[in-house]
Amino acid sequence: MEPYRLNLPNSSAVTIELLGHHLQFSQDPNSNHLGTTVWDASMVFAKFLEKNCRKGRFCQSKLQGKRVIELGAGCGVAGFALAMLGCEVVATDQKEVLPLLQRNLERNRSYVLQMNPGFSDSFGSIKVAELDWGNKDHIEAVCPPYDFIIGTDVVYSEQLLEPLLHTILALSGSRTTTVLGYEIRSTCVHERMLEMLKREFDFKMVPKSKMDITYQHPSIQLFVMGLKLKPPEGRAAERLIQVSDNKFSGVTKTGCKSGGGEGENNESMNSLDVLDGGTGTVSGSSSICESDCSVVRGENIGDWKVRRYGAMAARLLRDVKIT
Repeated sequence: MEPYRLNLPNSSAVTIELLGHHLQFSQDPNSNHLGTTVWDASMVFAKFLEKNCRKGRFCQSKLQGKRVIELGAGCGVAGFALAMLGCEVVATDQKEVLPLLQRNLERNRSYVLQMNPGFSDSFGSIKVAELDWGNKDHIEAVCPPYDFIIGTDVVYSEQLLEPLLHTILALSGSRTTTVLGYEIRSTCVHERMLEMLKREFDFKMVPKSKMDITYQHPSIQLFVMGLKLKPPEGRAAERLIQVSDNKFSGVTKTGCKSGGGEGENNESMNSLDVLDGGTGTVSGSSSICESDCSVVRGENIGDWKVRRYGAMAARLLRDVKIT
């Protein structure tokens, strides 16, 4: 467990207000598995969806019924947000994480529908599945392709980049949208990830103006990506090759209805017009010392600010340079 986090032994749950509902996600930061902790990027992504759910690519009317798969779902924050917007979500992770993930999803779904029975008409669905990245059987079992692939705080080690990329490709169709959100902890991993993504995807970084004003931080970035144009037969052949063996399964974090393919009535991602006019610059670095790093003495700050200040201070103490 990364020592600069504020997920202490008594932090057994994280609460977040989302779409008018106070949700609670249990966590176990003392376990030996990173997936049992609510990581900040998942909350940034969930609040991004809330802010952009009325217009643009992520508006609720366009998300209704879309097939979504979440990689490294952990405690379930990001996937549950999409289910609240009407998506049919499959939240995946390693086997050890699934019991906690299942409990979080069931409890919050029951709470939302109990507090607002009429919400059942717009609420989508969400279920859990085991998926080790690069595992052919696991990938086939979740029935790709999908309309959306999401992952939050799944990029933290360079050895995971290849299996993650190959799994995303194996789950993708020609019109699949992939959203990755993560906190930069290593500039080397960050730059390597960008280098790998540019080979396969057109992508842009979500600008801060599109994020929730509170749930954002300079070191947390969201990327929206679409596959580069390739002949369909070439893409299909690549997908078969990528999952033909289980060479990556040892280093993972974690009748079918089809989505994301040529026959779907989906918007093309090739132009990446997904942010409703917003622009973002993809760069190899990010500063952790911007205006919101200053603490006014006596200021009444919320839980989110406390989490971010703690993470930043510990990062500085560990002399991790993020430029």
